[in-house]
Amino acid sequence: MSTLRFRVVEKAFQAKPQEVRVPAERPSEYFGKYVFNREKMFKYLPSSVYAKLVDAMDNGAALDRDVADAVAEGMKRWAMELGVTHYTHWFQPLTEGTAEKHDAFVEHDGKGGMMEEFSGKLLVQQEPDASSFPNGGIRNTFEARGYSAWDPSSPVFVVDDTLCIPTVFIAYTGESLDYKAPLLKALRAVNKAAVDVCHYFDPNVKKVMAYLGWEQEYFLVDEGLYAARPDLLLTGRTLMGHEASKNQQLEDHYFGAIPSRVAAFMKDLEIQALELGIPVKTRHNEVAPNQFELAPIFEECNLAVDHNMLIMSLMRKVARNHGFRVLLHEKPFKGVNGSGKHNNWSLGTDTGVLLMAPGKTSEENLRFITFIVNTLMAVYRHNGLLKASIMSATNAHRLGANEAPPAIISSFLGSQLSRVLDHMEESEADELITLGGKHGMKLDIPQIPELLIDNTDRNRTSPFAFTGNRFEFRAVGSEANCASAMIALNTAVAEQLIEFKAAVEALIEKGEPKISAIIQVIRDYIKICKPIRFDGNGYSDEWKEEAARRGLDCETSCPLIFDRYLAPESIAMFEAAGVMTQKELEARNEVKWETYTKKIQIEARVLGDLVMNHIVPTAIEYQSKLIDNVYKVKGLFPAEEVEKLSGENLALIRKISEHTTYIKEHVDAMVNARKVANKIVDEREKAIAYHDTIAPMLEEIRYHIDKLELIVDDQMWTLPKYRELLFIR
Repeated sequence: MSTLRFRVVEKAFQAKPQEVRVPAERPSEYFGKYVFNREKMFKYLPSSVYAKLVDAMDNGAALDRDVADAVAEGMKRWAMELGVTHYTHWFQPLTEGTAEKHDAFVEHDGKGGMMEEFSGKLLVQQEPDASSFPNGGIRNTFEARGYSAWDPSSPVFVVDDTLCIPTVFIAYTGESLDYKAPLLKALRAVNKAAVDVCHYFDPNVKKVMAYLGWEQEYFLVDEGLYAARPDLLLTGRTLMGHEASKNQQLEDHYFGAIPSRVAAFMKDLEIQALELGIPVKTRHNEVAPNQFELAPIFEECNLAVDHNMLIMSLMRKVARNHGFRVLLHEKPFKGVNGSGKHNNWSLGTDTGVLLMAPGKTSEENLRFITFIVNTLMAVYRHNGLLKASIMSATNAHRLGANEAPPAIISSFLGSQLSRVLDHMEESEADELITLGGKHGMKLDIPQIPELLIDNTDRNRTSPFAFTGNRFEFRAVGSEANCASAMIALNTAVAEQLIEFKAAVEALIEKGEPKISAIIQVIRDYIKICKPIRFDGNGYSDEWKEEAARRGLDCETSCPLIFDRYLAPESIAMFEAAGVMTQKELEARNEVKWETYTKKIQIEARVLGDLVMNHIVPTAIEYQSKLIDNVYKVKGLFPAEEVEKLSGENLALIRKISEHTTYIKEHVDAMVNARKVANKIVDEREKAIAYHDTIAPMLEEIRYHIDKLELIVDDQMWTLPKYRELLFIR
């Protein structure tokens, strides 16, 4: 192999696990060490201020400036005791990442010196440059003003020497420019709508929370090997590379013993995550080589989103301390499984009830079925929008492959719950059925006894699967902000619950008893949303045909899928719920189309550079050696023996010429196609052009590069290969 490649591979294989700082305390004792949680609030704030802040956190009560000043003073005292010198508003712009601008706790003291200061004004508000972040045309370059505003419902935390304050990010004109602001509005909408429906069953319910448990999949690769692959460095994925002879086909990596270097990284990551209040619980090897997963305990949705964004940043930092790079791209390696971020979603009340879990009484089970069916209705009515909420240029590589949910949204319920809904749809009378050969269950209210729904299979091909007491939205991508999917889902469920209540109330006004009215509406909904229910193999071609017959959204073009955000029913839903206006939706779509174009554009540029600087020169150099060998054979042996001795080399010379010629011609064609596409002014049309003409060229060119990789002498190939990238020693 080439000298540089040999050195980086040798260094990677000789790497040893790094020492991990292990706290003397148990995890429960250092959990939240760097979080200004309620315990710290109670200690550092006056009791009256503490009570008002908790009211704002729990109930959304407004905080006046005096309270903000007192909170800021308490935060500053706590932070400075930890050695903190700076503060920042930590927000989530439309970049799938986070942003922060650090300011010091210093002001002039009026006597020629400096003093530490942090006021309520600085806590509550900052002014990032709104034109420098993706905004979809809401802010021009000369219109720079934007605001970040404190979100008291997500606790402040410390990273290194900086106090980080979770905030929303809005334009000077009021439109949201981030993920948090619309998420908070969506959570407020589903809270109000769900509380109203809960009152049919329990008038004591005052609040409904959306819960989220994310499962973060990721790859690790040695830092030296990563640096030697410009495509990984610049795009997050390998744009070329023939699959290794052994990858995941023996299924020996999944849940296997964790390599010692990786275990050290995981332990270090978990300690730092727990100190930041992120309740990480699960870690294991995933299916593909070098692929792993971590997952926390479920949390309130807004906090869970913040924690996921924080841990993705933390993973990158900790990985480098252990000689790794984290790959969060959904498909960094061709031929092995990609990475997702399953979003486990449910609703729960302030009375301690999980609304997606069956109960022990007839009324509890009717409530359970009510929320299940309304969720299915929301998913059915907005299946295209939900697909748009998880679609991206990177996730498009993963969806639809035989490893991840297809690009068609459907819901798996399992045999027991499906039988419950089918029976409820068809039955008019109280009648006994058997579940799983063990349990009897009567269905019509008020005689429904206990449901035992956990006895159900799992369906890994389903994008939206019921898994016992929650729905698992499996199609979310590994590098995505969970908020995108949660905004769409919670808003859709809120809209559906409002319509459900209106339908029930209409029947009650006509004299129908409450329980009977609820059942009638639920029966109608079960029939309407039946097309979204699918318990079979989502990977099959038969399902794609069946889904089209059912009227589900089967679009696969990423730029066209984004259109679902601007469908009349989507705009009406978001505006009615007060989550986003049409102007905000249009701006976000501009950002989505522009981001799609730029990612494909960057990949095309990187591939072109690699072809001209690595692939073609290396192939030609090897070809020249073969040609030289043929000439030497001709000079040494009789003519009748030359063909026999040089035939294989001549065949390789021809193959190299064919592959390099194809590559060079198609790279030139790709450059010309980019020039044509770049002249398109409309962002949607430009994204479509990149999707239809340029993205396919990447795969066509890759095919011939990967063929060359198998032909060219291994000692001459300059780029680390899959067999080196994918197996941590």
